[in-house]
Amino acid sequence: MKAVLCEAFGPAETLVLAEVDSPELKPGHVIVDIQSCALNFPDVLMVEGKYQSLPPFPFTPGGEFAGTVSQIAPDVSQWQVGDEVFAACGHGAMAEQISVAAGALRAKPQAMSFAKASGISTTYGTSYYALKQRANLQPGETLLVLGAAGGVGLAAVELGKAMGARVIAAASSPEKLEVARQAGADDLIDYSDGELKEKVKALTNGRGADVIYDPVGGPLFDQCMRCINWNGRVLVVGFVGGDIPKVPTNLVLLKSCQIVGVFYGAFSARFTAENEQNFAELIDMFDRGTLQAVIGAEYPLTDFVDALNCLSQRRAVGKIVVNI
Repeated sequence: MKAVLCEAFGPAETLVLAEVDSPELKPGHVIVDIQSCALNFPDVLMVEGKYQSLPPFPFTPGGEFAGTVSQIAPDVSQWQVGDEVFAACGHGAMAEQISVAAGALRAKPQAMSFAKASGISTTYGTSYYALKQRANLQPGETLLVLGAAGGVGLAAVELGKAMGARVIAAASSPEKLEVARQAGADDLIDYSDGELKEKVKALTNGRGADVIYDPVGGPLFDQCMRCINWNGRVLVVGFVGGDIPKVPTNLVLLKSCQIVGVFYGAFSARFTAENEQNFAELIDMFDRGTLQAVIGAEYPLTDFVDALNCLSQRRAVGKIVVNI
């Protein structure tokens, strides 16, 4: 089968598309013929050797997928050949097939395309966990979303509206903000001029946001700390801006606010029942049309370098999908 391989850490251009052995069918597992693989910023970090957990070489990037079950281990009963499924897998999805533990799969909603289904495990799982379990976002509160046109950012915009919040979407260009507006954002902030703090305060009568969703980090984090409301919650989701910021603890004290870490991978592994309940609620929102799962660009497998660079260069709007 064909698979993208990372044999040494580096930019996307160092990856190769190769013929490899088909995956082994192990007890408790199924083989899935992958239709679509969705990419996330951790895929870029993993390839560059900068992620917190790294598989041994050679490995195939791609942390989530959707496809069709093609083989089933004898001890697996919950799936049938031909079932359409989606899942998060950490890595390994930028390939024609993957072996996955049967319990990690979810049934693809019938009305949802493979491309859309491939991209909902990580982004919506992360953002719902962040807003529901970590921030305890309440109806009527003000939610500020940074990177609001990216995968997790757009999911946070949609989910914030679904949870009854006033959503302020912040991004680096008018084009990205238009995508956030179409996703339901109430107010828009272009922070390309570096003036995030004052714009947030102007929209909130000086109070600031009750919850700030920050997947960007870098210099913007300090501004987040200066425009968080009393008793607010700043969600640390990631660092696509590159730099990991220092925490100004004097502002934590003065604003009586919380800085809350969001590590969805650990949550989903430690609290499987809560995660499954989250996904039951998410699928219901998709079925009712509350959530849309915006796809910004689709690439063929042969253009995997362009797909990864779209993320690394922060050009992504919505999900980036590689169709296998």
